[in-house]
Amino acid sequence: MHSQPLTRRNFLKQAGAVAAIGAVAPYIWADDKTGARLPVVGAGEHQYEVIHDWGELPAGHVYGNTHGVAVDAQGHIHIKHTVGKGATIDDAVVVFDADGKFIRSWGKEYKGGAHGLHLSREGNEEYFYLCDPKRHLFAKTTLDGKELWRKWAPEQCNGYTMPGEFNPTNIAIAPNGDFYVADGYGKSFIHQYDRAAKYLRSFGGKGKAAGQTDCPHGLMVDTRGAQPVLVVADRSNRRLQNFTLDGQHLNFVTDELRSPCHFHTHGDLMVIPDLDSRVTLFDKDNKLVAHLGDGGSYQGIRDQTRDHFTPGKFVAPHSAYFDRDGNIFVVEWVEVGRVTKLRKIS
Repeated sequence: MHSQPLTRRNFLKQAGAVAAIGAVAPYIWADDKTGARLPVVGAGEHQYEVIHDWGELPAGHVYGNTHGVAVDAQGHIHIKHTVGKGATIDDAVVVFDADGKFIRSWGKEYKGGAHGLHLSREGNEEYFYLCDPKRHLFAKTTLDGKELWRKWAPEQCNGYTMPGEFNPTNIAIAPNGDFYVADGYGKSFIHQYDRAAKYLRSFGGKGKAAGQTDCPHGLMVDTRGAQPVLVVADRSNRRLQNFTLDGQHLNFVTDELRSPCHFHTHGDLMVIPDLDSRVTLFDKDNKLVAHLGDGGSYQGIRDQTRDHFTPGKFVAPHSAYFDRDGNIFVVEWVEVGRVTKLRKIS
């Protein structure tokens, strides 16, 4: 049967509504304020104290899979999750201060579909660009959750015939305000919009060749070099792929990667949460600095209770974010949710 192109009308109708440094150092232990001993990971100038289950969730809140994390200008940490079993509060975003004290929550409308959470500083204001693959949408909100707009698959891209084919995972923003939406769980396209959310172009699409992607799970506009570059976590192809800002393939990065999920930078350092049980640090040339907390594999572990998780090792890192002091917050794709603070000690 011949399929009709996806239009807004059709959508609404169908929707129905270095080696020594690079290797993980043997664990050493440090005392926290309570006298408990915490593992330390990393090596040389990149060592971190591992604080698992960071942040104090109040009664009624239960994590599902923790998918997104961001730190705003005030130092508040925002966690996006799918909401766990037994929760009496359905908010998909929780906010903590720098000490892990709960501030507020919001996002009932994204319950079960929480995914990418991109923080954008625009003039004197900050906003979130978020993705909800369950509802096949992406949206822009204020930091307290007021939705400014929401969008679905672009009508101008002829790669879609059904609303459910579009399952966006993450967003990145260029210095000129253009933004990019990764259809990581859908058709593997990357869609580009201008600062006014006007559609510009689509590129990528599922495959292994240069310019094609397979689960472009995470995006980042890398400004560490002479020219900004769009970096794609081409997860199912187990690589990073670099593009010009108008969607032309530049090159691949394949060394020291398993299943890269996303990125964030602090100075010349880039953190890559790798779904296959470790967090990786690259320098500005995308060369290995260190692997942190390598747990080997999430198979048979990610759906277990917390007592099955080994201290100092990751299970399934999904997103990570530096704060202003170079500490790293890591959230994981585990059924009980987990937020880990890597507190920089050297």
